[in-house]
Amino acid sequence: MMVLVTYDVETVTARGRKRLRRVAKECTNFGQRVQNSVFECVIDPAQMAELKHRLENIIDIKKDSLRFYYLGNQWKRRVEHLGTKPTYNPESDTLLV
Repeated sequence: MMVLVTYDVETVTARGRKRLRRVAKECTNFGQRVQNSVFECVIDPAQMAELKHRLENIIDIKKDSLRFYYLGNQWKRRVEHLGTKPTYNPESDTLLV
């Protein structure tokens, strides 16, 4: 299934900047960054549970936020890309033109 993971982490403090880097690193382990704080992840439910658990252990729930958009298996019909950045095929990690 395709899951869009977005986050907003407080970066005023050094601890916040460290959390931001840790959240991004965990998301990179499960998906592809498509914008600064947005990742597309093609993962199964067990991987999603693991990612969510890891991220929950990183963020400060009083200062940061996570959002998960479950696009399912028919995600190709639900994603449209416009603009300058090249898009990619998350199922094969290749760029599309």
